[in-house]
Amino acid sequence: MEYIAFDAHKHYTLASVARPDGQLVREQRLPHERGALQQFLARCEPGSPVAVETIGNWYWIVDEIEAAGCVPKLVHARKAKLMMGAINKTDKLDVRGLNQLQRNGTLPTVWIPPGELRDQRDLPRTRMVLVRQRTQLKNRIHATLAKYALHHLEVSDLFGVRGRALLRQRLELLPPCTAYATRQLLEQVETLDRQVRGFEHQMQTVFKPTPTIQLLLPCPVSGSCSPS
Repeated sequence: MEYIAFDAHKHYTLASVARPDGQLVREQRLPHERGALQQFLARCEPGSPVAVETIGNWYWIVDEIEAAGCVPKLVHARKAKLMMGAINKTDKLDVRGLNQLQRNGTLPTVWIPPGELRDQRDLPRTRMVLVRQRTQLKNRIHATLAKYALHHLEVSDLFGVRGRALLRQRLELLPPCTAYATRQLLEQVETLDRQVRGFEHQMQTVFKPTPTIQLLLPCPVSGSCSPS
């Protein structure tokens, strides 16, 4: 078995390979091109652990490590830096320090979700982004109505069915340019509504409740919460 460490950056990765006794086998700077890391690892012993820090582009790096028959170890970057205690930080010191932590069994790692789950996570994450954008647009519409003293509506939800009907009536009372801008914002809100519903439908299709989640779901009104 060999110990391998990657110090990944935006455009390249510095790879270091060491034997169990700490002897350096080789170090190489690898371009971030699909297949480059896998090709490098093909020369290493299968099943060797590969330490890579939790950076923004680790998904594809882990994919290449797994495809090469090695074992990815996702490193808790902040804890590893504290444990290595290096004042003068360089790429070579980083990879050699990670391999030293691997050899003495103290490498701080985090859980790596399987590839399918890594892909599925983009659904709730993107939904969250869209909901945040929708909230910003709604707040701007609220602020526009308040600016012209048109915000007192007898509805609890301005963007419900009745609220939107009243909102469109109030738009006619706004100055022409402001009315145009607010209509565009409302159209964007409605577009985001459709997109959010689409993501929620996709999430219901993809994600199945686990036994643990089933315990957290509300009980049916006519049923019993406890097993018979």
